[in-house]
Amino acid sequence: MVDVTEEMDNPTFRSDTVLSDVHLHCPNKRHLMVRLNAVGQPVFLSYFKLLWNTEDSASEKHGREATTEEHQYRSEDELCDKDRNNLKRERQLNIEGVEALLDDDGDLEVVRRPRSASDLEAEDLLRDKVYPVILMKGKEDAFEDEEQECTCSDVVKIEHTMATPLEDVGKQVWRAAFLLADYILFKRDTFRCCSVLELGGGTGITSIIMGTVAKRVYCTDVGEDLLAMCEQNVALNKHLMELGRGEVKVKELDWLKDEFCTDPEAPYSWSEEEIADLHDQCTVIMAADVFYDDDLTDALFRTLYRITHNLRNSCTIYLALEKRLNFTLRHMDVTCEAYSHFRNTLNDLENLQDRKRKYTVEPIKLDFCQFLVYERTEQLELWKIIAEQLT
Repeated sequence: MVDVTEEMDNPTFRSDTVLSDVHLHCPNKRHLMVRLNAVGQPVFLSYFKLLWNTEDSASEKHGREATTEEHQYRSEDELCDKDRNNLKRERQLNIEGVEALLDDDGDLEVVRRPRSASDLEAEDLLRDKVYPVILMKGKEDAFEDEEQECTCSDVVKIEHTMATPLEDVGKQVWRAAFLLADYILFKRDTFRCCSVLELGGGTGITSIIMGTVAKRVYCTDVGEDLLAMCEQNVALNKHLMELGRGEVKVKELDWLKDEFCTDPEAPYSWSEEEIADLHDQCTVIMAADVFYDDDLTDALFRTLYRITHNLRNSCTIYLALEKRLNFTLRHMDVTCEAYSHFRNTLNDLENLQDRKRKYTVEPIKLDFCQFLVYERTEQLELWKIIAEQLT
């Protein structure tokens, strides 16, 4: 539902809900509602398979299909043999004479052949078997059949919401997060044993992927309900990070504040040791699909500037986003104002005269392998910023 204000000179639009289209391109995947979160929103559990080797996966799939097809043809041949025998017996009755089929009055008495087991089996082959998805609460083994098809190292399990108000979009899964995850998996050696900070981690899927190769990842966002969901996802995928001995820590980081949250009463606050570790060891900062509001974009770049100035070493920043085109009455044309503001702010950062840091910006070509199933559209972009230490 979209409302338009009465003042047409300065129109504003308000949308009740925002829906990520990641799941619209996975129609065969089941998304199980597992619970309601603290604000009453349905929380779903989805499995995302990692395509480590697409050729091997295709070969294995073809092998399974061939075996199933062979079994089906064999069963149909057996059924045909049974039906031929039945037909042969009926013809034999006809050969013996029609008289055997007449009643006392001379009328033809039709003998109906009883339904044999072969008929029932044939119907079973033609009918698609439907297994309903039962909504459950708190069951981690709800996808046992899917887990049997995939090894533990092939699947990322993510709790998320499907549609939310704009302020809760971090609870959904977005394409730019998949794009950044693809790049991490493609450049595993680049991120191996690094200390990483993610800004606006949301459901945590990118931090989880980074945790499979990096030494430590600080996954940050705001909102206790969102951070609790993120922490749950980290726990669900702990086995993936243990393979690379990585660690993901979920922390609160508000871009509108100048300091880290160190309140010991807050559930996702920072300790002094963790802040020191971030400043001493962090060499990678990343963010995915967080550029949809101009004020938040400005706040993010201020946070980037502040944090990079406190780092001991040079740092590389990766920003993934999707350009979202909209028709506006103000321009009477299709525009992408949020993206334009992002690009202007990015240029300002690169042209910044700073004696301590030099920021070099360059786009990354999207010709690397795709490890997750999603639509890699032309609107997706990935940027690399090198924050080089000058003194």
